[in-house]
Amino acid sequence: LFSQRTQLVFNTVTVAIKKRSRVPGVMITQTVEQLPPGKSTPDFTRKPIAVTVQEGKKTFFKAMVSGEPAPTVTWGRNKGEIDDPEKYKTRYDERAREHILEIININPDQADTYKCFATNEYGKAVCTTTLNVISQGGKKAYFNMKCVVVTRKKQLPPQKEGEIDPKLWELLISAPKKDYEKICLEFGVTDFRWMLKRLNQMKKERADEQAKVVEQLENVKQIEVKPNGKAEFGFDMQLWDPNSAVNLYKDGVMVPYADDENSKHSLRKKGTNYIFSIKDPQPEDAGFYQVDVEEANVLTTDFRVPAVEFVDKIKDAKAVESEDAVFQCVLSTPLNRITWSREDSSLEHGDKYEITVSEDKLTHTLRVKDCEIADKGAYYAIAGIASSRASLMVEEDPHGRKGRKGTKTIGHDNLSNQGLDKAKISKEKDDLEAVNRALAEKKAANTLGDAKDGGDGRDGLGAGDDRGVQFVSGLSDTNANIGERVEMSCKLSSETSEGHWYKNGKLLTNEDGVTIIKDGAFHRLIVDCCKKDDAAVYRFEAEGRKSEATLNPPKMDPDALGNFTKPVIIKAGENAEWKLPFSGQAPMTIQWYKNDDELLPALNVKIETSDSESQLRLIKCQRKDSGEVKIKIKNEFGTTEAISKLIVLDKPTPPQGPVDIMESAVTSVEFKWKPPKDNGGCPIANYIIERQQVGRNKWTSLGEIPGNSPSFKDSDVDPGRRYCYRIRAKTAEGISDYLQTEDIPAGVLRYPGPPAVPKVVSAFKDCINLAWSPPCDTGGTKIVGYNLEKNKKGTNYWSLVNQKGPITDTKYAVKDVFEGAAYEFRVSAVNLSGAGDPSIPCDTVIARDPMIKPRFKDRNMKTFVVVKSGNTVRLNINFEASPMPEIFWLKDGIPVPKHVTITNSDKGSQLLIPTSERTDTGIYTITVKNMVGQESFNVEIRVTDDPKPPGPVELEQNIPGTVTLSWTPSPDEKRDDRLHYMVSKRDSFKRTWRTVADNLFNNKFTVVNILPGRQYHFRVFAKNDMGLSPHSESPFQVNRPEIKHRIFDSPPSFIVPLKRRTAPQGYECYMSCAIKGDPAPRVTWYWNNISLNTNTNYHITNVCGVCSLLILRVGPKDNGEYKVAIQNKLGTAESSMMLNVRGIHKV
Repeated sequence: LFSQRTQLVFNTVTVAIKKRSRVPGVMITQTVEQLPPGKSTPDFTRKPIAVTVQEGKKTFFKAMVSGEPAPTVTWGRNKGEIDDPEKYKTRYDERAREHILEIININPDQADTYKCFATNEYGKAVCTTTLNVISQGGKKAYFNMKCVVVTRKKQLPPQKEGEIDPKLWELLISAPKKDYEKICLEFGVTDFRWMLKRLNQMKKERADEQAKVVEQLENVKQIEVKPNGKAEFGFDMQLWDPNSAVNLYKDGVMVPYADDENSKHSLRKKGTNYIFSIKDPQPEDAGFYQVDVEEANVLTTDFRVPAVEFVDKIKDAKAVESEDAVFQCVLSTPLNRITWSREDSSLEHGDKYEITVSEDKLTHTLRVKDCEIADKGAYYAIAGIASSRASLMVEEDPHGRKGRKGTKTIGHDNLSNQGLDKAKISKEKDDLEAVNRALAEKKAANTLGDAKDGGDGRDGLGAGDDRGVQFVSGLSDTNANIGERVEMSCKLSSETSEGHWYKNGKLLTNEDGVTIIKDGAFHRLIVDCCKKDDAAVYRFEAEGRKSEATLNPPKMDPDALGNFTKPVIIKAGENAEWKLPFSGQAPMTIQWYKNDDELLPALNVKIETSDSESQLRLIKCQRKDSGEVKIKIKNEFGTTEAISKLIVLDKPTPPQGPVDIMESAVTSVEFKWKPPKDNGGCPIANYIIERQQVGRNKWTSLGEIPGNSPSFKDSDVDPGRRYCYRIRAKTAEGISDYLQTEDIPAGVLRYPGPPAVPKVVSAFKDCINLAWSPPCDTGGTKIVGYNLEKNKKGTNYWSLVNQKGPITDTKYAVKDVFEGAAYEFRVSAVNLSGAGDPSIPCDTVIARDPMIKPRFKDRNMKTFVVVKSGNTVRLNINFEASPMPEIFWLKDGIPVPKHVTITNSDKGSQLLIPTSERTDTGIYTITVKNMVGQESFNVEIRVTDDPKPPGPVELEQNIPGTVTLSWTPSPDEKRDDRLHYMVSKRDSFKRTWRTVADNLFNNKFTVVNILPGRQYHFRVFAKNDMGLSPHSESPFQVNRPEIKHRIFDSPPSFIVPLKRRTAPQGYECYMSCAIKGDPAPRVTWYWNNISLNTNTNYHITNVCGVCSLLILRVGPKDNGEYKVAIQNKLGTAESSMMLNVRGIHKV
């Protein structure tokens, strides 16, 4: 049986054929080599769509499938299971032919990527969709809080509606040109011409900022996730001051970093190369990263972490030389592009690599064209922070055929720029490839010949030894553009030989910023990003043989470039000159530009160019010639640019009109204008003002005013006159022509009309409030204030109230009045011409408070006051009345006695009795009266003292169960009509005093519920408003009948005796009995007449006469007689039983 199964297994062939579905985003895998007729693999005719839903709601995923036989549909998710029936339900709608996944009561944890599988016996189809959940409240996360000083940089201005996000410009300044289109499309910008013009301007401004602290900045790389799992970005930078602070910011907040690569954020510096790393990037690491040197920004990059995973990862590939190799992966979320890379660098779409993306953005493909041995190794697909790795194996072509190895397409951009057609471009490329191929073959042949002959060329031994390793192909001189990837390679005759690379005679290693690769007989030196410092003579040596080559990137003299980029500042009419040395491989094209317009030789433009230098001279420059001057140097390897600036200084242009008249008053004229359109390259220092009165020929200088405010106010004018003004701008380079204004008239004296009659708003004894309305006739100018006058009735003199200046409001409070005096008021308006006619006087008003009927202000005044005899009585009554009222105090309807002091004011009255007596008790009445009305209030004052105790208490018991108390009245009873009595009781059982009667106004009380046999005590208190008096206590003691004592002693006896028991071996046994006796008898347990009371193997208890014994585990040794003996002083008693243990066999 085992062999048969094994045979079956060995005969099974596993097939996995990938097929493309007509529906984007569906992956089909066929598991058989050939489909039977009429059968098909599963496929989706409609796949589920992504859903965004509110937390707590429910949603559906619906899919329609096809295939023969009908596929089985199952559902799954990336992070978790969907087998909980309370959260997930699956069903099939036969009418709509839809497979439905229902998600009930959604919570944020269910947000995920969901998968739908359709399976039959011929294959499987899978597609994905996403569920996004909008959280209502979210779960609060609690962290251990630390006090941290957060440093923030200056934030970018917020995006305004209809304008471009400021982040776009920051990213474009740091990004390479090849990424411009991708970045602009992400921000929705399609006008690239306008964008490039604005970007060039911002780059110049940024370069000026960087030039203050950075000597050189190049090779800027945007953030990218590397195969080692780190996100890296960097640049090559040379600082003017090596101690300048380099700060890293994320979303405007400074991020600390360290030199240790184990830190979350780290900086790795090699010479001038700076590489920032983010270890183990997570979604929360996404953000807007910026690197600043001091206050200048040198790099801006946007790190985005999309929520994406690999549905199908890349697989290992195998190819033969000159064939193509393909890597393909499928994502869970559509992405426009992913990163393809090798161990050493990222891969870009071009002649060597073809990178394509499907229409649904889910399937990404990398094609390695014309595979070579050097192409083998690990390849990575990186999407977000997820990565997939696969290997490429390249085998040598057994037929010895070679592809297009060694060919290189160059000069395409330059040819296109020269306007050649496609046919000509293609022909020249083919010719160039043929030439390069012939040169390479010839050089390889020469290298072999030199090696065999032992010649003294650049490649070979140079010592006549024809043994050992030889160069099959040597190094060749290389030209490259700054920033490009450069590779130098050679091939030895032996695959086991080792060699060393040298740069200008210095040994190179991988730590020197280069990558050294040995692939069998091939030896390669790779420079990822060519810099000016990489220009050198490179040599490879192996077993005494060597090969040399030169790497020569085009460059400019740094000192000359620094002088060239400095602005050239001249005065109008002078000559401007630029000179720039350079180096590079001929032929070269030199072009000069001014404000993006190419300069050609002319009368005022002189250009002189040699093989190593170019000079530009502009003759007799004018102000309009100011702008940007640029030189562009091109050869077949690239283009280099340098930018300078020309500033021509001249006197400013005249100030700009029109002149706006801001004020034309009687005493002043104010106007403003616009600054000159061109300040001549210097800031405006002052404006020179001249004035001419119309009708006269003389111009009068009014002096100079600061240039920061283009406005002037002339306060020395005559009413009704007309004036003309001239304005000139003054700078360090001279004075501009004048701007002449039109005639500006000064105001005419025109006074305002009278305001409305003043109205009295309110009047008091020390203040009168007035209000009025502005006049209908303002006199043609604005009202600057009002004058208010008063006249005391009986006089003809009007005095000005507002001595400190006009009143700016239409209301005023007059405080300079005398109480009871009568006044009249009138008001006049004031404009720029002066004060107008006064208004009609208002009605006579008297300076007094308004009439108010007396009323008491305190709502909670006391109507009853108790005072101890001898103490002071003080009553304060607050009231409100106007005018001042008359105040009367009465006691019981008659005037108060003379020893009572009354103090009155306009707001209240006080009654004072310094030493009160019982005779002061009574009802006091206050009456407040004026001409408007009157109000009264009564308060009862009771003067009393602590009560004296009542006389002796007598008890009388006439009726069983009751006691009648009587006592002699307190001496204060006649003088205090509110005095009463209180009775308390205590018996011998409770022994606490309890009040049995209160508010007794007589001298007798009957107490009920008296129990026989108890002893009772009674107390009587006198009580008034001051409190309780000392008590009077009863001397009577109630007799109780004699009680005979009964003896309850009894001898011990058993209520329930012990009973015979049989217990199984190994179980517990419980025996008990009930006893009685007084006093309580002593209990002793015996086993075969041996006392058990002290034996710890038995649990003995005696609770309320129930005696118990517990054996936890019965054994053979527990057989026997058990007895309980009880004993007290009256006798003893015993009870016994036999215990038989089952399971014991006698032999």
